Amino acid sequence: MKNYIRHDEWSIIEEGFHSDYNRITESLMSLGNGRFGQRANFEEQYTGDTLQGNYVAGVYYPDKTKVGWWKIGYPESFAKVLNSANWVGIDVSFEGEQLDLAKAKLVDNFRRELNMEEGWLKRSFTARLTSGKIVRVESLRFISIANDDIGAIRYSVTPVNFNGEMVVTPYVDGNVHNEDANWEEQFWVPVKAKAKRRSGYVVCETKKTAYQVATGYRFGITQDDEEVEIESARIDHESYAGSEVTLKVSEGQETVIYKYAAVISSLNHDKEDLYDVCKERTRDAYDTGFDALLDEHIHTWAKKWEESDIIIEGDVAAQQGIRFNIFHLNQTYTGEDERLNIGPKGFTGEKYGGSTYWDTEAYCLPFYLATAPQDVARNLLIYRYRHLEKAIENAQKLGFYNGAALYPMVTMNGEESHNEWEITFEEIHRNGAIAYAIYNYIRFTGDYGYLAEYGLEVLIAIARFWAQRVHLSPARGQYVMLGVTGPNEYENNVNNNWYTNYIACWCMNYCKDALDHVRDASPEDYERIVRKSGFDSEVETARWQEICTNMYFPRDEERGIFLQQDNYLDKEQITVAELDDRHKPLNQNWSWDRILRSCFIKQADTLQGFYFFEEHFDKEELRRNFEFYEPRTVHESSLSPCVHVVLAAVLGMEEKAYEMYLRTARLDLDDYNNDTEDGLHITSMAGTWMSVVEGFGGMRVRDGHLHLSPMIPEQWTSYSFRIGFRDTLLKVTVRQDSIAVENLSTNLATLFVKGERWDIDGGEVRDQ
Repeated sequence: MKNYIRHDEWSIIEEGFHSDYNRITESLMSLGNGRFGQRANFEEQYTGDTLQGNYVAGVYYPDKTKVGWWKIGYPESFAKVLNSANWVGIDVSFEGEQLDLAKAKLVDNFRRELNMEEGWLKRSFTARLTSGKIVRVESLRFISIANDDIGAIRYSVTPVNFNGEMVVTPYVDGNVHNEDANWEEQFWVPVKAKAKRRSGYVVCETKKTAYQVATGYRFGITQDDEEVEIESARIDHESYAGSEVTLKVSEGQETVIYKYAAVISSLNHDKEDLYDVCKERTRDAYDTGFDALLDEHIHTWAKKWEESDIIIEGDVAAQQGIRFNIFHLNQTYTGEDERLNIGPKGFTGEKYGGSTYWDTEAYCLPFYLATAPQDVARNLLIYRYRHLEKAIENAQKLGFYNGAALYPMVTMNGEESHNEWEITFEEIHRNGAIAYAIYNYIRFTGDYGYLAEYGLEVLIAIARFWAQRVHLSPARGQYVMLGVTGPNEYENNVNNNWYTNYIACWCMNYCKDALDHVRDASPEDYERIVRKSGFDSEVETARWQEICTNMYFPRDEERGIFLQQDNYLDKEQITVAELDDRHKPLNQNWSWDRILRSCFIKQADTLQGFYFFEEHFDKEELRRNFEFYEPRTVHESSLSPCVHVVLAAVLGMEEKAYEMYLRTARLDLDDYNNDTEDGLHITSMAGTWMSVVEGFGGMRVRDGHLHLSPMIPEQWTSYSFRIGFRDTLLKVTVRQDSIAVENLSTNLATLFVKGERWDIDGGEVRDQ
């Protein structure tokens, strides 16, 4: 773990320049607004270790797959979210000597702060250059969440011990590449670059997908709070535009560069309009001014925090952790565009391609259900509906038929783009998470109309897949599923992964229930869906029933547990506590062969099923499985600790729940798995929210009612969260000796607290 980030309730603060951790800090302090985002790179040139990263939502490149040998069904490309034009750049030099912290003789008073409450990034330092010149710099920047085309920078330079000449060059540079490019290929081609006296614009186009992005800037300069008349040397070539300004500077005199940027993509505008729209947006931002833009941005963030903040008293590390996670979730996805989804790295890095995984349905949906308008969560489901035909095509490539659908493990446009065979072909439990999300959405919102409008078609296609993926074992006389990878990716190509078998049966049974509901509630829609899908109700549902009645579930009767897979107990059974810390994380210290032969579990697998289907099992069955599997789990997936928090809370294992909470909440902040430099674990951040609300708060929805069964760690004085549930908004406050629920809406709220029914009128508070 790294412990260089200061604990603070509202900010992420680095004091002193930790150059060895610079990439980590760049990830931690990334900014975004749902439309575009940027790592916490320096504005001035930096030749040290850095990952320059600017990302535009929905813009991707199908990078040709790189494999040792091809297999039938392999995707031809991996969809990469692209590193796009650098808009933050401001080169600074003094008499030809470049300001570059990697080359400075001394960097002093360095401080970098991400203020999560107001959504801005601030940096300050004093640098002694090789020449002996000392310069003080302060910068403040934000990406507007109120105006999602705009970013703005206030960059201040003050000579400390000299008079002379300073050259500043605000610029946009589209000559960028992805570090994760399979073939070291640049993904962009230049279309247009134009520099002007106080502005510049670059338009680039992606190869193959032909997206265009226009990135522009407009700037102003003040000295001693007076506007400077700008004369600039204009530099433009291919995909670079810069405006070079030479200024006289004096010791102690502050020069401030205000830079306003716009990022405009052809996802939202016609290509022929991009350049003009970019010019218009930068001009409007300049005319509005930095302070006014920042005030509007801060005001919008205040509204978001009203909806989603979790307050923890008595534990600063825990408080910082949860706000850090909520902040990045709100930066990554706003729900305003059903074409977009939540990449596992968001706008913070390139790893995993930044594409859509099953994480959205399994972990992110609950956060948006409870903290955002209903259409935000609905759009996440519609995204998958729009990809249904592609999911059917994906299944056809693997030999499935009759409208069976296999949703991709990784995607941008619905096509599978993951190329590790044990994941692409075998980690098929992802289909179940998508069906479960439909169920979870309807359970929470009561929006049964979604089934007729979108959901049932998806459920039929998924159920068809499961019915074809199993077969009847002659030896067992039961249905089995061979050659799969469960959520635990430290086991590949196993037979009868319990979780996969279980969720397959659940999907088929849930689809039957959904069919009955739509047939009764909306017969015209039912007939439309039957015709469109060619569904034979009698034959297909009978087969589903036959499979579910006779499905094989591996179990160890002696221990009273479900087996993760058929041969799990053949492995040497040792626990994580017996491992020398030198071996952790396993994925960075062990060969893949050694990992696969071990009993160690990357993330919740069997226990993932207990999390989804808690009401299907009694508490003692959960306890036996938890006490067997958790000690064997290394939690080297970011998606693991949160599930264990929720289950430990159910079991009253407060100490374990708190341990796992800190691990999930501070996974990136403390760099638990030595991988934060690649970008943050955005989708697992929703699991941190689950840990508090579903874990410690015990929030569940049963029979159309909200249920709470709170507990509180001894380290906390109190905690509180808000839940938007149907037509009510509730604030729940849990203290060591009391529970209070405030109805912030005008409607009557009915809920159950530890099994007792509470009716709370609008505006009232009830406690016990």
